[in-house]
Formats: sequence, structure tokens, C-alpha cells
Amino acid sequence: MTTTHIAVGMTLAYGLVALFPEFTPVVLGVAIVASIFPDLDVLFEHRKTLHFPVYYALVALPAAVVAAVWPSTLSVGVFTFLLFAWVHSVSDIFGGGAEARPWEVESRRAVYVHFTKRWLPPDRGVRYDGSPEDLALVVAFSVPAFVLSDGPLFYLLCVNLALSVVYTVFRKQVPDFDLS
Repeated sequence: MTTTHIAVGMTLAYGLVALFPEFTPVVLGVAIVASIFPDLDVLFEHRKTLHFPVYYALVALPAAVVAAVWPSTLSVGVFTFLLFAWVHSVSDIFGGGAEARPWEVESRRAVYVHFTKRWLPPDRGVRYDGSPEDLALVVAFSVPAFVLSDGPLFYLLCVNLALSVVYTVFRKQVPDFDLS
């Protein structure tokens, strides 16, 4: 659920803000974008085209060093992007498969690992996107971000939480929705 990635990203971003307070707008803005970026591959091969649980980490490590030694808008922004795209990619392993009806537990594909050229199986700690436990994660990760946010970010979190509730209520009807 994209809204889960946003809630997790926002809360974790405040940890990074503590390290780079002078780059708060960059960290928060990039964290939101990077937290949802890998899911743009739903237009291609979902959880394969833009999900890189190994490569994002490998590139994020030297980017972290560069950001720590030469902090700038660019270096902190690049590190933030790589870190949160990695968090997204890894967290998808702990959910259900990427199929339209993941509650039917048919897929053995969570996230593709390009390095090994194989799919990791879903852990199913969260049974499927939009499940009640997925909504519980959104709520749990939204609380710290609510406390730390104000202005537009606070309202973004409110909308994010509201969308999460609506999606959870109607999740099982989504595959039956015909756009034609």
C-alpha cells in the first residue's frame, strides 16, 4: 500500500533530519518521493523494474559517506532517495505477493533480486496491501510523523491516513473494478 510507504518514509525521514537539520525540506520531500518511487514499476513489471533491494543499498552506502563528509542539497538528496527507495524495496518482502488478489496466497513472488536473478518469496507478515494489519502499520508510523509535522506535511499525513482507511475498507473490491 503506497500510503504505508509514505507513513514509514515520513517517520524515518525525521531520523535523518536529526543528522542533517539544515536540509530538512530536502530530506522530507525526497523521502516522500523515494518512498513511493519503486511502485511506479506497476506500469511495467511490478516489484521488479524499479525495486532493487540489493543495488539501492550498495549505492546508498557510498552516498551516505559523501553526504556525511560533503553535505549539500545534492549529496543529502541523493542519499535520502537511495535510502528510502531501498527501505521500500525491502519492506515489500514482508508483505504478500504482488498479484491482484494477494489474500488468495497464490504468488511466490514478493520482490525480484536482480543480483541473484530470482524472486524472493513473500514473508506475509502483512498478509496483503490494504489488510487490517497494513492499516495498523500506517497508523503506527503516522503517529510520530503527526507529532513532528506541521503545515502542509501534517495535512498530507491526514490525507494519507484517510486514503489508507478507504483503501482498506474497499481493498477486496479493487480487482473487480472495471475501468473500461
